[in-house]
Amino acid sequence: MEIVLNPAQQQDIELCHLMHQVAARDEAALATLYKRMSRMIYAFSLRRLNAPDAAEEVVVETMYEVWKGAPRFGGRSMVTTWILGIARHKAIDKLRSRGITHCDPMGDEAESVADDSPSVFDTIASKQQAGQVALCMDALPDEQRECMHMVFFEDARLADIAAVQDCPENTVKTRLFHARRKMRDCLERQTRRMEAV
Repeated sequence: MEIVLNPAQQQDIELCHLMHQVAARDEAALATLYKRMSRMIYAFSLRRLNAPDAAEEVVVETMYEVWKGAPRFGGRSMVTTWILGIARHKAIDKLRSRGITHCDPMGDEAESVADDSPSVFDTIASKQQAGQVALCMDALPDEQRECMHMVFFEDARLADIAAVQDCPENTVKTRLFHARRKMRDCLERQTRRMEAV
């Protein structure tokens, strides 16, 4: 009987293989791992830092830590979880060094993907909706926003989020519950405002 892996499991197997090569000091494997992970680290860090240059620095610093720490990776978590955990600590360090204890709002970088041939109206409506979602996401407390980002943009599991945030899974569930409720309420307020105009 053949075991069927979901895409996340298949990706983790591939990343684990790369991690073993990086631990053996294979620079080509590090370059491949960088290509596979850099966009995810950047998006994750940008969401917390609201500063593209700082997010790029986090990518470089995180991958440097991966290079140094690869021999310590024991496979007890998914590779993406382990790497995003490093990125999270690097981003928090950057915020602390600037004297910031919370994230600033990000603005409108959330983009919505429309079908292959959208009408002008569909495109405008899609961008407007993405802007409303971004505003509501930005209004969430840091931990809740991070949970929502990891669930919806990184397709992370509860266990992965708990590992990155260094908290129990039940805490993640609570954060997601409150974040979803706040998002729903915020989007309803945004919709009412739009209808009133």
